[in-house]
Parts: sequence; structure tokens; C-alpha cells
Amino acid sequence: MMNLAIADHQLIKPGARDSALADYDCVRRAIAFISQKWKAQPTIEAIADAAGLTPDELHHLFRRWAGLTPKAFMQALTLDHAKSLLRDSASVLDAALASGLSGPGRLHDLFVTHEAMSPGEWKSGGAGLSLRYGFHPSPFGTAVIIASDRGLAGLAFADPGEEQAAFVDLQQRWPRALCVPDQEATSPLAQRIFDPAQWRAEQPLRVVLIGTDFEVRVWETLLKIPLGKAVCYSDIAAKISLPKASRAVGAAVGKNPISFVVPCHRALGKGGALTGYHWGLTRKQAMIGWEAGQLRAE
Repeated sequence: MMNLAIADHQLIKPGARDSALADYDCVRRAIAFISQKWKAQPTIEAIADAAGLTPDELHHLFRRWAGLTPKAFMQALTLDHAKSLLRDSASVLDAALASGLSGPGRLHDLFVTHEAMSPGEWKSGGAGLSLRYGFHPSPFGTAVIIASDRGLAGLAFADPGEEQAAFVDLQQRWPRALCVPDQEATSPLAQRIFDPAQWRAEQPLRVVLIGTDFEVRVWETLLKIPLGKAVCYSDIAAKISLPKASRAVGAAVGKNPISFVVPCHRALGKGGALTGYHWGLTRKQAMIGWEAGQLRAE
């Protein structure tokens, strides 16, 4: 029998969301429109209309949300941009793997330190494991955060009204764990993850990777992809000495339980295609554009 506690009253309701969630509601409409129309390079008036904003409102929102103009953001989402990220991905990934989490250029933006649970703990479905969860505003919609005593164990995202479904999807990865709501425990993690001012090498974010040995190897490789860069599945397969396992790598990327922190959004398909994303392609595109803004702000 599954030990599961869901407190509906703790879910963030649309009327109570702060400005971060309100911004993302508008941004995701704009991004969805751009992702469909980018080849035609739509005007800011057309994008604003799709987002339900005036052109001035859209311009100011994007500048506040990502540090980019809508035009620059659109460029960051195109397939050409994704391909350009891949041009030197192998050398960049080599440098990241060789240098670890320190060194010039801030190779890893969140400065994550991690550990993997034992195969026995994974096979048990989390039996005996106590997890705390909470729902928090983020630049990419409501963030569903799951924490263990050892660190961050899960991070998912949800659009308004889908918070509970996102939590259940994430929690099912550890069906025998005890999950209890604890906003107070998960709030510091949310602040640490989504505030770039708190991305410090001397204060690494600890994460707990819960998966098969193969999945953990893939996720560890994802952790080495620097901010603003991307690799394709075949690159990752080569790095883990399984060059023919691109499809299996893609499946492992899709099962990543710690979205954004373990940056599966920086993994692309063959030829630089953005491909799918468990929490929605629009959200993947938003993360790429948002990170482009963070780099520009440095």
C-alpha cells in the first residue's frame, strides 16, 4: 500500500500566485506562438497579441523575465541556435568533464554536488525513505520540489491546475516512500535553485540521484553540460562508453527526476533538434531562452 499524503489546500491556486507565476503564464503563451511561427520571424505585435499583452507590456515582461528582448529570445529558441550550440559541444563537454565543477567560466551554474542511492534502495521503490514536498513559484510555472534528508530528490513543473498531477507523476518513481507536505522544508531549495544570486561554488546544492546505474551515469553526464551549451544524445552515449546507446540515453534523459538542476533541457536530438521534454517542449524552450538571458547578464 502506498504511503502518500497530498494536502490539496497547499497547492498554489491561480488567484494566489505571485508575480513569477503570472509572468510565466504570459511568457508560455508567447513562447508557444514563437515555437510555431519562428520561421516567419513574427513581429512583436503578433507575439504580444498571442500572449494577450500590448507590445510594450510584452517587451517589458521579457526584459524583466529573461533579460532579453522578445526578438533576442526568439533567436535563442530557433533550431539554428540549437545547432550552433552543438558545433563545439564535444570540446566543451570534454573541458567540463576534465575540470569538474570548478574552474574558469563557471562550468556548472548551480555548482551541484551529488550522490546516488544504492541499487537496493532504488529496487525497493523507496521503502523506508521519508520525502518532503512543496509547491513553489518559479520562472517556469509552479515548481514541485521533493526533498530527502540527503538533499534534493525531485523537481518537476506544472501549469495552473496541474500541480497535483505533476506531484503524483514525480512521486510514483518511489511508490513505497512516505511523502509528506512540508513547504517550510522545500522553500529554501526553491530559492536556491531559481535565484541566480545564490548560485555559489562555496555553497553547492546537494542532490540525490535515484535511478538505475545506467540512468545515474547519464544524469551525471548531464550535470557537466555548462550553462548556455547543449549536447546531443550521441555525445552523451559516447561519454559513457556506449556509443550505440543513443536511444537508451534519450529514454534515461526523459526519466530525469530533477528537472532543470540536472539539465536535461540541454540535451538535444539528432542534428540539434529540440525534441520533446517530459514537462513540455514550451517549457524546455523557455529554459533555454531564460539561461541565455542569465549569460548575457554576467
